[in-house]
Amino acid sequence: MGQAKEEADYGYDLFPEREAKNVTKRPVSSLFPFHHKCQFMLNNTVNHSPYAKLLLNAMSNSGCEVLKDRHFSCEDCDGTVSGGFDAATSQIVLCQNNVQKQSHMDRVVTHELIHAFDHCRARVDWFSNFRHLACSEIRAANLSGDCSFPNEMSRYHFGMKQHHQECVRNRALRSILAVRKISREEAEKIVAEVFDSCFNDHAPFERIPHSKKDATFDHRNYQNRSRYYANI
Repeated sequence: MGQAKEEADYGYDLFPEREAKNVTKRPVSSLFPFHHKCQFMLNNTVNHSPYAKLLLNAMSNSGCEVLKDRHFSCEDCDGTVSGGFDAATSQIVLCQNNVQKQSHMDRVVTHELIHAFDHCRARVDWFSNFRHLACSEIRAANLSGDCSFPNEMSRYHFGMKQHHQECVRNRALRSILAVRKISREEAEKIVAEVFDSCFNDHAPFERIPHSKKDATFDHRNYQNRSRYYANI
């Protein structure tokens, strides 16, 4: 399921500063204020966000140590995205021109760390298995706070029965369509096929986090789901 790699851009056009062959190269934009603000907010997130700290600890426990200077990169991006996970380099991209508030940075880092956690704990086939991609996008939308009530209110989306599930479904669908050349009909079918299982996979959290007190590590869920992607 998927395309030959040479026929797909995998969303790299949204991140023009990406140079997968040289992950240590600093972009020209590092000279500008946006970059320094991005780095400052990133430091605050990794040091103070309960969700980010939980995910970083879970990855460390899995043998995937995250180094801020190696695994995060503040870059200018297309205006439609806030961040991304580059599986080819195991690097999280933070869109310094689009993320201007600390709360937004916290949410973007958490979202992308969920992808990084999935990359660490399982053999995720990001480039050719759309079901794997859909599963991680569902998990990231569900667990990062993307679909929290305040965020949905700010988008004027509210009042729908099972609104959280619908938000997760729509945001996962939008993310897939942004980075893969696939029809909306096929993407909707794939999301539907894996939705229930992936929506209910809360690892490494004990439950869908709604507040700081929910940033607790579920050892049983983490251990039991470590090979989950092999089954989808």
